[in-house]
Amino acid sequence: YLPSMRTPTAMIVGMVLCHCGLLLTFTGTVAPSWRQVSHMSNQPIDFVLEQGIWDICTERQSTHDRLCGQADELAYFEQVPVRVAQGMMPTSLALTLLGLVVAALGVRCWQKEPQHLLAGVAGLMLLLSGLLSLVPASWYTHELWTLPAPAGGMLVAGYGLVLSYLGSCLEILGGLALALSFHHCCKER
Repeated sequence: YLPSMRTPTAMIVGMVLCHCGLLLTFTGTVAPSWRQVSHMSNQPIDFVLEQGIWDICTERQSTHDRLCGQADELAYFEQVPVRVAQGMMPTSLALTLLGLVVAALGVRCWQKEPQHLLAGVAGLMLLLSGLLSLVPASWYTHELWTLPAPAGGMLVAGYGLVLSYLGSCLEILGGLALALSFHHCCKER
């Protein structure tokens, strides 16, 4: 009788969730739309300003004419929540990549048994990376209406912020699933 070479379900779930989280967090980080400003005074009704953590874009929704690299006339990029996001989001992405490499070494299903300790450590790294991206997304959301915006504009959360949230949550859940591997280590002792 050969021992089962199956990878535990929690490890598979953790790996899938963390890869999806990485994709969403990366997209949210580079997207130029953490916040949208519309209905500004002295602008056409279909004019939208999109503010991300790296870029500011404008778009005429009727013609889909989009211009990025707009001047930061309101010192938006100097605001603390934006600066924090500029530092923490890339740090989170780097830690996620490192965590996924460690997880791949621990979960390796071509071995007779997965390395539960390594998978658990990777789970903690991925949990931390999810928290590292959740903090700036939450802070930015909290300050969404206080960050500088053109006069009279209507503010809404942009898709980049939503994707960052979703990616963070998936990384946290995936990290927790992989951290369940520590249970197997404790059982062996």
